[in-house]
Amino acid sequence: MPVVSELFIYPIKSLGGISVTEARVTDRGFQHDRRWMLVNAENCFLTQREFRQMALMQVALTENGLRVQHKINGAVLNIPAEPQTNETAITQIWDDASNAQFVSAEADAWFSDMLSVKCRLVYMPDSTKRIVDENYAAQKEITSFSDGYPFLVIGQSSLDDLNNRMAEPLPINRFRPNIVITGSLPYEEDSMKHFAINAINFYGVKPCARCMIPTINQDNSGIAKEPLQTLSTYRMNNNKVHFGQNLLHKGEGLIRVGDALNIHELHHNF
Repeated sequence: MPVVSELFIYPIKSLGGISVTEARVTDRGFQHDRRWMLVNAENCFLTQREFRQMALMQVALTENGLRVQHKINGAVLNIPAEPQTNETAITQIWDDASNAQFVSAEADAWFSDMLSVKCRLVYMPDSTKRIVDENYAAQKEITSFSDGYPFLVIGQSSLDDLNNRMAEPLPINRFRPNIVITGSLPYEEDSMKHFAINAINFYGVKPCARCMIPTINQDNSGIAKEPLQTLSTYRMNNNKVHFGQNLLHKGEGLIRVGDALNIHELHHNF
């Protein structure tokens, strides 16, 4: 039986993720996951696709909010849990427009300095309900500032299989999953149409098409051809490389490392 082996949250979109032993499932994904985001002067989202150095900013949860530390120069920013401004704006993520609240002038200045580009930090308030792509969301499910879905699951055996095909193995942080599982066959997560963890139901709705972010070293922001070069030889479909499964969910509560997955339904094309 598959079990949860690792859990990750990414409080600020495209910055360093946090490995946790337990995470609370909320209406829009894990608590704190991608509730903050950097935007440019046009209020459009920033990611490692354009600014690889975002990988160098490691986020941690604190009693009072977030702490961000630059992995190379050691610069630190503390971010209060509640935004310090009442200023709001309509922000853009792909084709989605979402209302967001600016956090603080201090955060704006710090990130602008670290990235050498004018940018601002925004927060998604509870009142913002960003609907998942209706081609896949049957119940008008919502998500935070994720690329499109509340969760991404990857099997450890899938990563092991990929690493066995490459000269240099890569860590799971290249793929930015929320849930990592063991006890499954390589790429078996592709077939998981419906499973439950602690009575919280998860639904596999769309294979994750990979952009270039997995080619970015999350420790030094270096870039290479792998793993996309190898993945493209056997994980290509409709001209896109797939690795991992996007999930929707129903229910709230805690899930922990070691919890079992109860498989209820599989996709028949696995």
